Amino acid sequence: MSNRNSNTEVSQSNTIVQMEKKIEDLSVQSAQASEIALSTILKAVNSKDNYSLAHAQRVCDFSLMIGEELGLSQIELSKLRLTAMYHDIGKIEIPEYILTKPSRLNEEEYFIIRKHPLLSSQILKNFDQLKDLAEFVKHHHERFDGKGYPNGLSGESIPLFSRILFIADSFDTMTSSRIYQKGLSFDVALHSLIKGSGTQFDPELVQYFVKRFKEEQHQTAA
Repeated sequence: MSNRNSNTEVSQSNTIVQMEKKIEDLSVQSAQASEIALSTILKAVNSKDNYSLAHAQRVCDFSLMIGEELGLSQIELSKLRLTAMYHDIGKIEIPEYILTKPSRLNEEEYFIIRKHPLLSSQILKNFDQLKDLAEFVKHHHERFDGKGYPNGLSGESIPLFSRILFIADSFDTMTSSRIYQKGLSFDVALHSLIKGSGTQFDPELVQYFVKRFKEEQHQTAA
């Protein structure tokens, strides 16, 4: 009798393991499907301005530099990568004439472009596997001194990933040449980050980024 009970328990245990494996496989497939869908949207944004895809990839690289310096886990780094890749995906809803305007935006146009973090967040909320990233994307233009948008959060009330993303995004924007501006040199842009520490940017995270970026530049030059 005890053998029968033992065999039943083993059989049930195996069944549970198999079910968990199926659930895990479905979860992975769902996450992959979400990424494919989001990548398609990002490519559509890029077709409007021919900038967004390369920008997202660079912001991803810069964000991971900070994340690695912070000692984030592989799971956290994976989430940070996805947050960075899709932080501007809401620009799919911004008119092309605004994204490609060769001169400074007027007040109305600036109001519209400032909606993109919220739009990106709303898109990510539609994907169950990635909806926890929505808050990080929503706040990636918040300033450390509380003068950013959309909610005027300040200091550590801004999610960590959002603070990381703001530094990476700002650095790439400053160093990228567009129709309306020539990109700054890396040294000038790094100085701007340092100058903005404590007002625009998290000062500790700026230190991590500057340290890591200079190390990478040194290794490239060697």
